[in-house]
Amino acid sequence: MKKPYYLFNPGRLSRKDNTLCFTPVDEHGNEGQARHIPIESVDNLYCFGSLDANSALYNFMGKNHVAVHFFDFYEHYTGSFMPKDYLLAGKMQVEQTKSYLSDKKRLVIAQTLVSGAAFNMGRNLKYYQSRGKDVSEALARIEEYTQQIVLCKRVDELMGIEGNIRQAYYSAFGTIINDFEMGNRSKQPPQNEVNALISFGNMMCYTVCLSQIYHTQLNPTISFLHEPGVRRYSLALDLSEIFKPLLVDRTIFSVLNKKQIQANDFRQDTNRCVLKDTAKKTFVQAFDERLKETFKHRSLGRSVSYKHLVKLECYKLSKHILGIDTYKPFKMMW
Repeated sequence: MKKPYYLFNPGRLSRKDNTLCFTPVDEHGNEGQARHIPIESVDNLYCFGSLDANSALYNFMGKNHVAVHFFDFYEHYTGSFMPKDYLLAGKMQVEQTKSYLSDKKRLVIAQTLVSGAAFNMGRNLKYYQSRGKDVSEALARIEEYTQQIVLCKRVDELMGIEGNIRQAYYSAFGTIINDFEMGNRSKQPPQNEVNALISFGNMMCYTVCLSQIYHTQLNPTISFLHEPGVRRYSLALDLSEIFKPLLVDRTIFSVLNKKQIQANDFRQDTNRCVLKDTAKKTFVQAFDERLKETFKHRSLGRSVSYKHLVKLECYKLSKHILGIDTYKPFKMMW
């Protein structure tokens, strides 16, 4: 079974027969023990340290449909190497473009995405409300804003409502998390520990969505909620709104409240809060374990992983675009 691999150390990546050979290199240029990874076992590579590679390696990974996602020193997602699309279909491209160009069709999809995201944020708060955390004020605000979604006439107006929902949602984080204060949401740069984890986790969720879109007929550059832009896969931003409460936020609540990540796992650096390597590794491990978790899917009648759930969301959106079925977003029931 294919799985993601995470490279935290700087080093050299090369091809050795049908394996990826990663040789770590320390700050003095000394090479460590090489590690060989069979290419058929690799789903995605996540690079958090500097990587020395050549075009022959990328050709090898491209032929085997392996994507590589890069992050800089400050945990910022900087880009991805995506193999050549292998499932693109002309009809889907045409219909997806038509859905974007039609104000009515685009708005319907965007409203559905925001409704699903708002429901999942509310579900998270209700989960903790039932466990003695008083987040009733945030819940009431989210429900109030949610009622305004169907009244929006333009996508930019809808984005404003989505921002208000998320602001209300984040206001409850200080109640849910035991030993850390979030304050206001700060992104560029994150000013404290919780904001640093949110930014890092959101980028991880984005890459998961991008990877799953790649294995469908959808074009990742044509989106409906976020405006398509230059040099970004905006459809992954759309889908990540649905899954951030499940994949990112619950992971953050878990690692902080269980004290798997503590205050000494962060440092302040040039007016920003930065995760130390220990925090990155701990969070990535917890995030990866969450992706592997399975649950009984009501419609399919079988167990699926959260990672596969993202691909199923792509399929549902594809059917909507092709006029086969109405898109209904994933909603957490637990």
